Amino acid sequence: QVQLVESGGGLVQTGGSLRLSCAASGRTFSSYAMGWFRQAPGKGREFVAAISWSGGSTYYSDSVKGRFTISRDNVKNMVFLQMNSLKPEDTAVYYCNVIRNWGSSDPGMPNWGKGTLVTVSS
Repeated sequence: QVQLVESGGGLVQTGGSLRLSCAASGRTFSSYAMGWFRQAPGKGREFVAAISWSGGSTYYSDSVKGRFTISRDNVKNMVFLQMNSLKPEDTAVYYCNVIRNWGSSDPGMPNWGKGTLVTVSS
């Protein structure tokens, strides 16, 4: 089973940028589509972005499309989320997870990492 550790969060002003990283363990990492999810204070966890096992295909939630870019490095077992033009409503704890079915927004593993906190100040 893949284990995941997120990092790269922090405090940034509106309009700023951050790059999140997700380090994955497990020899089968490159077999999985991967995704980023987030949970804002007082809200449920929501889908943000997904990338295919090869890195050749991606899709995004409407709220981040055009501002965020997901990528991966299968040699280093890493997934990244480049976040630009950040808004206060992007404030959340960000998590990575396997994507259950390509095209869906459902996570594939029941266990989550600790996530990384992104705070965007107005």
